[in-house]
Amino acid sequence: MATANPLATAAGYRVLADGGNAIDAAVAAQMVLGLVEPQSSGIGGGAFLLHYDGNGVTAYDGREVAPMAADEGLFLDRNAKPMLFFNAVVGGRAVGVPGAVSMLEKAHAAQGKLPWAMLFESAITLAEQGFSVGTRLNKLLQADAYLRQDPQAAAYFYDNSGQAWPVGHMLKNPELAGVLRLIATQGAKGLMQGEVAQAIVNKVQQHPSNPGRMRLDDLAQYQAIARAPFCSDYKRFSICGMPPPSSGAITVAQILGLLSHTPQADASTLNPDWLHYYMESSRLAFADRARYIADPDFVEPPVNSWHSLVDPTYLSARAKLMSERSMGTATHGNPGSQTVRFGVMPDQPEYGTSHISIIDGNGHAVAMTTTIENGFGSRQMVKGFLLNNQLTDFSFAPTDAAGLPIANRVQAGKRPRSSMAPTLVFDKDTGELLLSVGSPGGSLIIHYTAKTLVGMLDWQLSPQRAINLPNFANNNGTSLLEKNMFEQATIDALEARGHVLRQIDMTSGLQAVEQLQPNAGGPRIRAGADPRREGLVMGD
Repeated sequence: MATANPLATAAGYRVLADGGNAIDAAVAAQMVLGLVEPQSSGIGGGAFLLHYDGNGVTAYDGREVAPMAADEGLFLDRNAKPMLFFNAVVGGRAVGVPGAVSMLEKAHAAQGKLPWAMLFESAITLAEQGFSVGTRLNKLLQADAYLRQDPQAAAYFYDNSGQAWPVGHMLKNPELAGVLRLIATQGAKGLMQGEVAQAIVNKVQQHPSNPGRMRLDDLAQYQAIARAPFCSDYKRFSICGMPPPSSGAITVAQILGLLSHTPQADASTLNPDWLHYYMESSRLAFADRARYIADPDFVEPPVNSWHSLVDPTYLSARAKLMSERSMGTATHGNPGSQTVRFGVMPDQPEYGTSHISIIDGNGHAVAMTTTIENGFGSRQMVKGFLLNNQLTDFSFAPTDAAGLPIANRVQAGKRPRSSMAPTLVFDKDTGELLLSVGSPGGSLIIHYTAKTLVGMLDWQLSPQRAINLPNFANNNGTSLLEKNMFEQATIDALEARGHVLRQIDMTSGLQAVEQLQPNAGGPRIRAGADPRREGLVMGD
């Protein structure tokens, strides 16, 4: 079991030790994460969960949805121009109907083992007795420019002088403990109906400068969805992830598939030539992502199948656009012969999230990525938990410069496109489960996950060594490199090929649990947690 926080890992592992399964452990870990890592996820947000039960994979969609009163103009200012990002984020406007708890309830009802209420014990105890503020939480609280503006958040996270509680301070959250008790006894109704739901709606609607449009009916009518996973072949592997509204699995599959058609397809190490072709493959994949991918209840896939975007013939043709020089900005492809009906979504910031990977004693697995989007979400606290700002994952502009509608524009009842990429990997021939992996990181999730897959599947690295590899990314623009992680010779080589580079902090939170083939020798399971956060692995 691997999560981004030792207390969450311990809670989930305790459930496994008590006879619970991967679903049970995911519920317990998520409830603790929402308490101890409130900047990243919680009951006020959403999640995607992949579950392998020994026979097949189910993709549980707990993505937030836009209120029924939302429309295409939600993020346009009085001049009909897209709002500045943080003008949209802070307040009630960007709060989507939370889905994580409803999703976990649905998954647990279908495939959980231990009683639902039992899975909340660790989180309730920690909330009542307190947990020690860690270095990461203290640093993020101190640096945040908006959280102190909310009276409830200010009273909880800061002292009377407005300073973040110091490292080691025992932070108690009795209000959240009360809400968790309601959910433990009533299920998702404890959050989505009654007094807690009313408190959420009041907070959203009554923000003094940036109110939102959520109503009680939006919460009461929310439905988590069990979807078929998006699975695609890569070499001798079958890689399964979330289908739309997540772009994660499709875009990762496109990048890996495009790389297979380059001179670096058989590379065995991270080298400048491989990095060049990775960046170019990413440009092509993100160009398609910006054009096509959105909530499937609102948008038809190209040629009636999302798999058209990873068809080997299509990717082979797209790969011919790559050369030894950077192409700059890539344009979208056109699978099949249909006329493209959607405009190109401009690049927008994406943030946040946390990831959990689990393989239980029966070889069943969970890969779950969970989020409130930006750090500390909308900076609105209700009854001890933060509300998400997930609606800013929609395109602020409803149309592109040519007037074409953007697939991922705001619409009532729609799920915003995501980059979350919880991933399960199988042996294509035997069907045996090999790996559970994923990461937080906004749109960079796709790159963090792809990097780890290449490191483990192609370069035969252990989970920890693959996670530890330097991070890198290209979202069809500037090529990004993790600060202080690349030699000058690599930077020079990329710039010589025409890449515009920027070195930044790239704080992934990768978690990976690998099940080794029976004839591989050594431990049956090995795992890794990202040293860039406070991740911890526990297991037998």
